[in-house]
Amino acid sequence: MTRLAAARSLRTLSGALSRQTRGATAIEYGLIAALIALSAIGGMSAVGQPVTGLFASINAYLQTTR
Repeated sequence: MTRLAAARSLRTLSGALSRQTRGATAIEYGLIAALIALSAIGGMSAVGQPVTGLFASINAYLQTTR
């Protein structure tokens, strides 16, 4: 392979690699999924304690009315 052909081949390869976006899209989807998971965990943690207290008070009320 001549030097000119190798340079052309390398240019073609680098151009093809720069046009590929599949890997970048996969990374973006992964980051979005991670942010959704963190938001869900945060929301569930914030709501979990009040809901637990509500169920505990309902349980106590039901225990006394039996």
